[in-house]
Amino acid sequence: MSVQHDALHRFLFNKSDIRGELVSASDTLQQILGDHNYPEPVRHLLGELLVCTSLLTATLKFEGDITVQIQGDGPVHLAVINGNHNQQMRGVARMNSDIPAGAGLHELIGKGVMVITITPEKGERYQGIVALEGETLEACLDNYFRQSEQLPTSLFVRVAEHNGKLQAAGMLLQALPASAEARTPEETKAIFSHLLQLTATISPDELFTLDAETILYRLYHEEEVVLYEPAAIRFHCGCSRERCADTLVTLPQEDVAHILQEDGNIDMECEYCGTHHIFNEQDIRDIRHQKEQSLH
Repeated sequence: MSVQHDALHRFLFNKSDIRGELVSASDTLQQILGDHNYPEPVRHLLGELLVCTSLLTATLKFEGDITVQIQGDGPVHLAVINGNHNQQMRGVARMNSDIPAGAGLHELIGKGVMVITITPEKGERYQGIVALEGETLEACLDNYFRQSEQLPTSLFVRVAEHNGKLQAAGMLLQALPASAEARTPEETKAIFSHLLQLTATISPDELFTLDAETILYRLYHEEEVVLYEPAAIRFHCGCSRERCADTLVTLPQEDVAHILQEDGNIDMECEYCGTHHIFNEQDIRDIRHQKEQSLH
């Protein structure tokens, strides 16, 4: 069977009341990295963040957006992935100094936190703060789930070079509420621990090269696993000329006039996808005219 790239597969252990997710997002990662020329540690960090965001998005029963960002006082002061319930992803990193070769999470971020912001289309916005107490994002999120009173959850993130390209994939296991009703907490904990041990044996090469059915059979061939239809993961920026125009009309007219006099036009480059939205003096007049018309 052919490898299914850039997809999220949900699966369920029928006899254990435990669910799982399997994510492959290598092509989407390549589009996020684009022409940014990030140093290798930053590329790796964005790959981990992409996998974590996709896995977290799939655990949430809502329609809307999710933003997972890491901010700190280190060489990388911001790394962020924006996603939504349709698995449309974009991301960027901002650096303020040179990146040491082989730098790990704490060398990159310094003192910082992970901020998870959930904005449902219906309902209230939610924001959670995750302490960077582990050596990897996977460990930090595991600590977060373990310390919070949420369902037992664990992530497995694999980002590495394979066939000359940085690849990104991962898995997640989560105990369902029904487990507590059907079994004692000790029984549920034992089953979950056993499945975690099996999942931890997955190698990057297996995640990068094998289809979902093969991966699940290799890991859980003694379990009864139901695999559901996959959801495609893809890069989607969402920037547009219209959004840039909306931003331009909020700027002081003297500032806009100064840029036009100096450069002849205003070039608004999207930091996510690199698209240039260019406006000349006539464009600005038209935008302001349209804005005035809409107010009357």
